[in-house]
Amino acid sequence: MAISYNKLWKLLIDKNIKKTDLRHAAGISTNVIAKLGKNDPVSMESLTKICVALNCDIADIVEVNNDNGEENA
Repeated sequence: MAISYNKLWKLLIDKNIKKTDLRHAAGISTNVIAKLGKNDPVSMESLTKICVALNCDIADIVEVNNDNGEENA
């Protein structure tokens, strides 16, 4: 299984929000932003903070890809 945050980056572009602005608004660290950029797992607490800051659902920012090619949100 692989995690992708491509939906998050697209949402930031659509809302014209920079990563730094998201970091401050969500109260997350630069390490979390770095992990997101590498599609590494981050805590639910961090993802929740991002969702609150962007007023969105977790499915709007995270995508889980199964090994067999099927996608789940």
